[in-house]
Formats: sequence, C-alpha cells, structure tokens
Amino acid sequence: MKLTSRYRFSASHRLDTPALSPQENQKLYGKCNNPHGHGHDYVLEITVDGPVDQNGQVVNREALDAVVRERVLTRLDHKNLNADIPELAGSVTTTENLATLVREALTKGWTLPARLARVRISETARNTFELEVG
Repeated sequence: MKLTSRYRFSASHRLDTPALSPQENQKLYGKCNNPHGHGHDYVLEITVDGPVDQNGQVVNREALDAVVRERVLTRLDHKNLNADIPELAGSVTTTENLATLVREALTKGWTLPARLARVRISETARNTFELEVG
C-alpha cells in the first residue's frame, strides 16, 4: 500500500554557478538567474509504502507529518535556499538538488514503519521533479 501526503512551503533562490561566466549563467538559467533571486510556492509530496497495520494504516499520518515538518518544512519554509541552507552551499539550487536534499533529510534516522518511497516537488504548475527512494 502507498500513501502520499502533500505539503507546501515557500522559498527563494537564484540559479547560478561559479563554473560559468555571468553571461553563460544568464543564457543557461534565464530569468532564474536574476541577481536578486526569485521565489516559488513549492508543493512537496512524500510517498511511503508498506503493509497496512492492525489499525488499518500504512503509517500514522500525524507521525509522518511531524517528521516532514521537523526535518524539511521548518528548515526550508520562507528561506533563501542559496543563503540559508548549508547543505546546498556550493551547489546550484535547482529543484533536482532540492529533492535530493529532502530525501537525505528524511532518510537519515528514518524510524517510521513504512518505507520512504518517493519525494516529489512541484516548483510551478509546469515543472515537477520526482525522486524514487531506493
């Protein structure tokens, strides 16, 4: 059985890499390379899977919400991903890298009985990034 819970958070970032010139960054990242950054209202979906327990649930939803809130939402919501998140220092703050950070934050010390199966982040109505967990 799979369960997907949906969460929302807002954050800003700027796509830029020191490996490229300012002109190359602008060409590659376009408006996402704005020197002042830009923001998104992200939609995060966390999928867990496992057997249904004696209570009729794959996981206690309140316990899942608490883990996601503690390890992800409180750290990312209303933050500048480039400046406020040390794990993203030295990397381009793409949503691909953000999904990897969320996966790592959740898998470290995961104690819920259901297995973390997927991290999915929608950056805009047009762009969604999905990471299957091992």
